[in-house]
Amino acid sequence: MGRRFARLAASDPAIDRVIGVDVVPPRGDIGDVSFVRADIRTPVIAKVLAKEDVDTVVHMSVIATPGSAGGRNTMKELNVMGTLQLLAACQKSPTIRQLVVKSTTTMYGASSRDPAMFTEDMGPKRLPSAGYAKDVFEIEGYVRGFARRRPDVVVTTIRAANVIGPHVESPITSYFRLPVIPRVFGFDPRLQFLHEDDLLDGLKHAVLADVAGTFNVAGDGILMLSQAIRRLNKPAVSMPAFAVGRLGSTLRQARVADFSPEQLSFLTFGRGVDTTRMRTELGFEPRFTTAEAFADFGVSLGVPVPVQTASRPAATRGQLHV
Repeated sequence: MGRRFARLAASDPAIDRVIGVDVVPPRGDIGDVSFVRADIRTPVIAKVLAKEDVDTVVHMSVIATPGSAGGRNTMKELNVMGTLQLLAACQKSPTIRQLVVKSTTTMYGASSRDPAMFTEDMGPKRLPSAGYAKDVFEIEGYVRGFARRRPDVVVTTIRAANVIGPHVESPITSYFRLPVIPRVFGFDPRLQFLHEDDLLDGLKHAVLADVAGTFNVAGDGILMLSQAIRRLNKPAVSMPAFAVGRLGSTLRQARVADFSPEQLSFLTFGRGVDTTRMRTELGFEPRFTTAEAFADFGVSLGVPVPVQTASRPAATRGQLHV
């Protein structure tokens, strides 16, 4: 996703240059993007910002799965320590004027005490104690601290709903790719999705719009888990929560799917977020609804007919709307 966003940004004439930074060289064509191999957990990132006269930083390196990072300890280092080093570098840089951070609605958590829809001013009803949700909660706190210390920098935080699409590898897409989908007995959670193309367009819009603040970004509408499973034409099995958790641990150890505690909570209680501020203040409108985003993901699994709304034409993947 970082490579795709960098290419998208580099293709826009309003953006002079795009420099990608990662510890691993990108696979595939990166177009006009310059690449610097560097670890944001080290002070070398400050040298990159200074040498290249960077004025805008888009931080997308927040990892959701321990397996892809090499373990939970490495994941936390990359997420939290990497963000701290990057913010320290931005704070010292005289050229930085904008910071865009890709966050996630996972930071709200999922519990029986949740409101119908989370707004940006709300926090989790239960503070996360471990995992990805805790990392994101801490990261957002550090970003707010940076915004206070550098009021001259426009800081935009994008709280993206669960990103889904044909090219996305994540805990939620791994879950829906299982041949038989386990469910928590007695619960039918509400799901909200953001199409992968809308994530990229939303980040690019945030760069060009220059609007400070925190924004929930998600497709219109919700899907119940039961609806999502039916639309994939897959069998499901209902199990007690502890059994789903044990099965998730087995699947995680086998690297088939990543079932973290926050994933299990989400598949029990679900989550909904209010996107009014996304439209009225950020000025962004996703092209895919939740149902359309899920349908496009379903096409990649062989489900033949995507869902389209009658009020607008089907979105064309790869088309840029800003």
